[in-house]
Amino acid sequence: MREFLQRVLGWLASTVLVSAGFWLFSSAQDGLIALAICLGGMLAFHLFHVALLLRWLKNPTAERVPDGFGAWHTVFMTLYRQVRSQNQSKRKLTHVLERFINAGEAMPDGVIVLDEHDRIEWLNPMAVEHFGLDRQRDIGNLLLNLIRQPSFHAYMKADNFSQPLVLKYSQPREIVLAIQLVPFDSTRKLMLSRDITQLEMVQTVHRDFVANVSHELRTPLTVIGGFLETLNDMENDDPALLRQFLPMMMEQSRRMQTLVEDLLTLSRLENSPAPLTSEKVNMHEMLETLMVEAEGLSQGRHRVTLTQQTGQWLWGSARELHSAFSNLVSNAIRYTPEGGRISLSWREEPERVVFSVSDTGIGIPREHIPRLTERFYRVDRGRSRGNGGTGLGLAIVKHVVARHHARLEIHSEPDQGSTFCVVFGRERMADPVMVESPGK
Repeated sequence: MREFLQRVLGWLASTVLVSAGFWLFSSAQDGLIALAICLGGMLAFHLFHVALLLRWLKNPTAERVPDGFGAWHTVFMTLYRQVRSQNQSKRKLTHVLERFINAGEAMPDGVIVLDEHDRIEWLNPMAVEHFGLDRQRDIGNLLLNLIRQPSFHAYMKADNFSQPLVLKYSQPREIVLAIQLVPFDSTRKLMLSRDITQLEMVQTVHRDFVANVSHELRTPLTVIGGFLETLNDMENDDPALLRQFLPMMMEQSRRMQTLVEDLLTLSRLENSPAPLTSEKVNMHEMLETLMVEAEGLSQGRHRVTLTQQTGQWLWGSARELHSAFSNLVSNAIRYTPEGGRISLSWREEPERVVFSVSDTGIGIPREHIPRLTERFYRVDRGRSRGNGGTGLGLAIVKHVVARHHARLEIHSEPDQGSTFCVVFGRERMADPVMVESPGK
């Protein structure tokens, strides 16, 4: 700008000098005419360049900056440099904005940008998934018109966003969301949503687990405590009363011991690595052991049979497999009335081998079958506790089966009995011919 002014002043000075020359060496009239001609020329020159500038301003791009003469050349070159610098800044800003948008698109949390009236300006795909929104249709709409839960409306109106809102949302699927609003840019808000469904489920399981363990331990502890108080209040030992109380106390003690052992087994299965496939399990020996255990538990009250249709061995952990199979056997005996039948089977089918336990017991309603492997889940709590179960047996079976890449199948009808099958794939089969006997 300084250079432009200097050149204009130079032109004016030159015009005055030329006019003064005509004034001194010719006449005053010639001087005025010369001055008018010079000023008119200068005016035409500048109007021409102003016209070029106005035309360029309609579409101001660096490539279309006009060429100028004299001071206008300096002006146009300055404009060219400024437009070029602005274009570079725009490209950088666009690149940064694209990276920001790409980062927002890839975020595992939902992101919604709201204006000062809580209208949606932008949202990412995860927010669409969380709230069932439409990225094209819902831009510009009020968020409160799209999310109608009363707790969310109260959260927005309270204007206190220091703590997140836990919201159970059922569209398009049932999820639990943690929602946090972050004010920014003086008027706008950033709403973040995170899917905490799994975390909520874990916390629920943890709460239920603590409550169930406390409940299972409270009863035997109360019984033992009551007996001990009675014995403590007795002035003289009564042998008959002791013979009555001690077996009951021992039974409750065994019940607590069984519960603790099952809890430790379940904890080990959940927290230790999967078993190595280097151990070959002699299924013939294990089945014979299970048969002896079943007859001992039944004490002649049931007819127990064993059918081996294959001599196939397994890759896996003998300890874990015995724990799972013995739980299935003890459940069958526990829930089968006296005189019923218990059938153990080990058979080979195309591409798989199957261990199964069938009984003619009370059966299980179909709606309960999907939840049978949950910890402490009982179809009939009173009957299960009376039969001596801890509620952890099938949970142990589920973990053992999963660690051996097998599958648990349950078939049952009320009053028709039940069949529990553990299905192993061909990759778990171990050729018994290639295995050395224990004595070698």
